[in-house]
Amino acid sequence: MTSSSTASFTAGLASGDCAPKGVNGSSPSRVPRRLCSLSQPPSLSAFKTLCSQSTSRETYPHGSAIVSNIPIYDLPTDAAAADPGFIDELQDEWHHILLSGPGVVVLRNFTPDTALLEQVNTVFSDIIAAEESAAAAEGPHNKGDHFAASGTNARIWNSFQKHAERDPSSFVRYYSNPYLAAVCAAWLGAAYQITAQVNLVRPGGKPQVSHRDYHLGFQTAESCALYPRATQVATQFLTLQGAVAHSDMPLASGPTRFLPFSQQFEQGFMAYRLREFQAFFDENWVSCELKMGDAVFFNPALFHAAGENRTTHVQRSANLLQISSAFGKTMESIDTLAIISKCWAEVTKMYDTADTDDAGTQLGTRKRVQAILSAMGNGYPFPTNLDRRPPAPGGMAPESEIDILQKGLMGGWDVAEVVAAITAIRTDSMP
Repeated sequence: MTSSSTASFTAGLASGDCAPKGVNGSSPSRVPRRLCSLSQPPSLSAFKTLCSQSTSRETYPHGSAIVSNIPIYDLPTDAAAADPGFIDELQDEWHHILLSGPGVVVLRNFTPDTALLEQVNTVFSDIIAAEESAAAAEGPHNKGDHFAASGTNARIWNSFQKHAERDPSSFVRYYSNPYLAAVCAAWLGAAYQITAQVNLVRPGGKPQVSHRDYHLGFQTAESCALYPRATQVATQFLTLQGAVAHSDMPLASGPTRFLPFSQQFEQGFMAYRLREFQAFFDENWVSCELKMGDAVFFNPALFHAAGENRTTHVQRSANLLQISSAFGKTMESIDTLAIISKCWAEVTKMYDTADTDDAGTQLGTRKRVQAILSAMGNGYPFPTNLDRRPPAPGGMAPESEIDILQKGLMGGWDVAEVVAAITAIRTDSMP
């Protein structure tokens, strides 16, 4: 079968053209269709009704304001000192926003340390310069971009890994943010993997087309149609999208455009490419000004698009966070062993300071340590080889990388010991 005939065949299956209408084709099915149709577009009127909802200030009592249907939270600057009960209530509200509310939340003062952000910006600038120099030496080359014209932006793919390897000190301080751990856990649960990409949009940078995100947002309509409706809806629970503002983002600079409540549309992965849905987005999107250190997090199923930079002087810079459930697959490959090797000395230094801190500061340091371990280690021990890595007595699962890192901190392991232990996990997990 040729590639063209294969595409035609799978498209026919997705549209129902080749599917029998009942048992042996003899009678119509009485159960609902599991697949979305390619030939019958989703209802635009139903989509409009869904997106006409309003966000109530009373629903989110810990929020400070509602701007264009987007809840805004002014976070206390000392995240590590926040009361656990307060954080738990915040997580309840954030989860509701992402699932049943507008699908997007802005967190002011997410990273209030501007000196740290400036240091990280310097690291990012060095990476961009090095990659642009290498690309120039290779000859004409455009680094691809998602949903935007190639070459418009400066982009660092896998900024998470590159940041860790270039400057472990600022990496550990940046990703040991308890608010980051809290918002990730609110949506994804206790175990997750962070990936990140830097996007710098210069004056004149054009807007993206409206879209949904990874996983199914990166596939064609024909491919999406092969996945059952329930599976399409379920994929939103595998990823959390976010962005930390590394520059001020006035509205004229084009911070991300959102269509609140659009993540609730069941057939959204089939709809967002359609002209009439894109037109509705273009007429109804909202945006929110961000200050350096603010962050925005949103459901990957939310219709959204980066905006147009209409300024003459603002270079809009963001570290785009894509956090994946332990049960899913990340978009970028992360070598956690390399990150652990580079950053272990900084983590142990942070851990050791807890012994000399007073009680309140000690608790805050421990929260930061747990946050950075969750960011840089793999918290899920599967897949593995259960012959070589059986569960501990009385347990259901073998040790994860994070379990090993915690053991290493308590045991005072040096970098060679922790690397050897993580390497053993990987070796013993192979078939």
